[in-house]
Amino acid sequence: MSARPAISAGPETPAWVPDAVAAAGARLVPLGTETEGLLWFGPLGVDGLGPALRSAPRARWVQLPSAGVDAALDAGLIDADRTWTSAKGSFAEPVAEHALALTLAALRRLPERARARTWGVEAGLSLFDARVLVLGAGGIARTYLELLAPFRTRNVVVRRRPDPVPGADRVVTGESLIDELGRADVVVLAAALTDRTRALLGADELAAMRPGATLVNIARGELVDTDALVAALRSGQVGAAALDVTDPEPLPDGHPLWELPTALVTPHTADTPEMVEPLLRRRVEENLRRFVAGDTLEGVVDPTTGY
Repeated sequence: MSARPAISAGPETPAWVPDAVAAAGARLVPLGTETEGLLWFGPLGVDGLGPALRSAPRARWVQLPSAGVDAALDAGLIDADRTWTSAKGSFAEPVAEHALALTLAALRRLPERARARTWGVEAGLSLFDARVLVLGAGGIARTYLELLAPFRTRNVVVRRRPDPVPGADRVVTGESLIDELGRADVVVLAAALTDRTRALLGADELAAMRPGATLVNIARGELVDTDALVAALRSGQVGAAALDVTDPEPLPDGHPLWELPTALVTPHTADTPEMVEPLLRRRVEENLRRFVAGDTLEGVVDPTTGY
C-alpha cells in the first residue's frame, strides 16, 4: 500500500468527499487502475457498480451507501476478495424513530381515523405494557428497543443466535418464531433481507400471529408475503399493518394496501436524504481514517450471512 492510499468515488462525488479523503491522509483519484478504495454513492440499487469495479482491479475496499446490501448480493458483486462495508447501524436512529411512530399510529388506529369523514366509534390500543416481538438484532432493532423503554413493554428478539440483546427480556432463534408470534401484541420486522429471511412472514406465520396483533415493517418489503398480508388484514387476523417498505416497491397505485383501513403505508421514508447524509458522512469519514491506518473498518459485510 502506498503512503497515501488512492480513493475514488462514484458515480457521483458529494461535495464533502474531497476534504474527507484529504483529512484521512488519502488521495482522491479518478476511478481506474490506481484505485485502492471505492466510495460508492449510487442510488438505491447497484447500477454501474459492476463496471466500476472492473475498471478498478486493485480496489480492496468498497463502501456502500445503504444499510441493506441485498441489491449488491443479488447482482453477485459482493465477494471475499475485497472488504465490503455498508452503512448498517448508521441510520438506526431515524429508522427506529419511524418504527415507533408507525407502531403508535397503528395501535391508535390513526390510518382509519385520518380517512374518516364521520365521528365513528372509540377504538385504539396502548403500547404501555404491550408484548413486542422484534425480528432482527441490528442497530435499528436495538435503538427501537431503547425507544420502547418508557412504555414498559415486554420485549422478545428473534435472531440467528440466542445471544443477549440490551432491552430484550428474552432472545430466541428462528425455531421459536411461530410460538412467539402467537404471544405478541406487536411484531416488528427489522431483519436483513437474505435468502433465509425472504418471505419470513408468509401465510402460515401470519396465521400464527395473535389475532388482531399489529405488524410493523421498516426493513425490506420482501420479508413479508404481500398477498398473504392483504388476506390477513381483510380477515382481521392481523389487526393492523404499518409499512415503510413493501413488495413490490414502489407500491402500485390502486393496490389493496392503499385502501384497507387497517393498513398504513409510508413510501420508504424512514430515513430521508436530509437525515441520511450527515450519518453516512460520519461512517465514510471514520472508515477512511481506519483504512489509511490499517484498522478494522466499521459496518463490514459478511458475504456468508448477507449483512
